Amino acid sequence: MMGNVFALGPDAFVLFSSVLALAALISLALVVVTPIWPRLAGQAGHLTSVQAAHSRVTPRVGGVAIFAALCASMALAPWGISERLSLFLIGAAVLFFVGLAEDLGAGISPLKRLLAAMLASLVVILLLGIWLPRIDFAAADRALALWYVGVPLTLLITAGVANGFNLIDGVNGLSAFTGLCAVFALAFIAGQGGAPTLQMMALVLAAAIFGFLLLNYPFGRIFLGDAGAYTLGFVISWFGISLLRAVPEASAWAVLLTVFWPVSDTMLAIYRRWRLGAGAMAPDRLHVHQLVMRMLEIRFLGKGRRHISNPLTTLVLAPFVMAPPITAVLLWDEPFGAILAVAGFTLLFWGSYFAAFRLCGWVGRRRLHLPDLARNRAQLALAAGRSK
Repeated sequence: MMGNVFALGPDAFVLFSSVLALAALISLALVVVTPIWPRLAGQAGHLTSVQAAHSRVTPRVGGVAIFAALCASMALAPWGISERLSLFLIGAAVLFFVGLAEDLGAGISPLKRLLAAMLASLVVILLLGIWLPRIDFAAADRALALWYVGVPLTLLITAGVANGFNLIDGVNGLSAFTGLCAVFALAFIAGQGGAPTLQMMALVLAAAIFGFLLLNYPFGRIFLGDAGAYTLGFVISWFGISLLRAVPEASAWAVLLTVFWPVSDTMLAIYRRWRLGAGAMAPDRLHVHQLVMRMLEIRFLGKGRRHISNPLTTLVLAPFVMAPPITAVLLWDEPFGAILAVAGFTLLFWGSYFAAFRLCGWVGRRRLHLPDLARNRAQLALAAGRSK
């Protein structure tokens, strides 16, 4: 990919460095301003919410830095890119501002945020006239060409990926790092497939994410928030759709591998909550990153070490997050191989999750002293009531 990046020319590096610097400066400014305007840290209850993984008041509006950097990139990008990017960002802005309202304490329910993601995708479809073109199965691809099939599926997929990035945004750097892995993989595929415009757009997003990460990891001086996590997943999902349209050789299953972690975590959360009798949108403390963080605290670090266990969780999970996007790069034009990879990673993800309970005794409260399933069910039911 590096050769393809250098082929973009010196103007591209000016664009990337400018976006990175802008995202970092905005993130820093938000950190400085938060003590003056505590509303940037959201509601006081965020520290004691079911899924909370931090213990101090911190700005939750890191998405402002990423979205502002993307918007500013239109002024520096070539016209051919900035024109379509501006239309796309109109749709993305719908979801961004709904997420920002939640970050500032408006109390927007998860269902309404999911509907906002679907509305944002509908705006993109209307403005750009595109939707998911294929999934590399002939019969299904013919059906996707029909708008009444392709459009609803596109709304569901893009909203699901956006929600997935929000679900994994529970420890410092995890959601942003996952996004970096995805956009680098998409940029590589775009470069290999002869789509320099998409490659440049993906790398611009990578620069914005990296600028935010400078303040987010490892110390968590600022969080993505709903505006950042939802918008990040939304933009990446649409990059994937655009890539499938621009590069016929690219496998749809390879694109899925680039966002494997948030998608798998979402599917596991839906299944878990169904088994526990809770609503699909109810928050809980049973995501992979939360279990890893608690294991680190109880087995190795001890209590009162959240400032260490939080960023360390991302470091522990990083190889597992990176593996599917790296595989996507290797199998970007091999649909059958990519399908096998998706199946294999799915078995590993689900199998290792449930094996962790059995091997470590998390369900039985014997070794890690965690709540049993009955308490989890009550906790999820209470959380579901609060989220409505």
